[in-house]
Amino acid sequence: MTSTISREDALELLKKYNKDPFHIQHGLTVEAVMRWYARELGYEEDEEYWGLVGLLHDLDFEEYPEQHCIKAPELLEEAGVSEDMIHAIVSHGYGLTVDVKPEHEMEKVLFASDELTGLIWAAALMRPSKSTKDMELKSLKKKYKSKNFAAGCSREVIQQGAEMLGWELNDLMDRTLQAMKESEDLINAEMESVQ
Repeated sequence: MTSTISREDALELLKKYNKDPFHIQHGLTVEAVMRWYARELGYEEDEEYWGLVGLLHDLDFEEYPEQHCIKAPELLEEAGVSEDMIHAIVSHGYGLTVDVKPEHEMEKVLFASDELTGLIWAAALMRPSKSTKDMELKSLKKKYKSKNFAAGCSREVIQQGAEMLGWELNDLMDRTLQAMKESEDLINAEMESVQ
């Protein structure tokens, strides 16, 4: 897998269509989580590619929420992004807005972890530390089970993603939390330069 867009250009593209710092931070978070999973699952040589898919996955969400994952291919093609990368990015909308099924393990990881990163971050913001670093899995599981908490983060999609990967839900939650703990400082530093 070779990326057809540099990280610098991908970040500029994300910022072109996303002005809200929340959406930029989410892109950076999913990028970091995808990079972590690439290393964790033995795809080190594709870490950059996995990261860029994560960074750009919600490219069209802020400006075109009703066409999420439908408008993205057009925006990505204009930027010269390859068809395989576009497929990977769009596949996280499977069953919601598009019928592009996640096939590669990377696409399944994106599908499974995207909503979960939002839930973890919402849980972190409720903590006195406002951080994932001191969060325990049991605390996250409690928030996950509370249907009213971060109601916009689909438990169904997270569960479906774990099943696609053939993982236990606890394993997906534990690994994604670990990825976010390890990348939090880097994301915060990058967010300071974005704002």
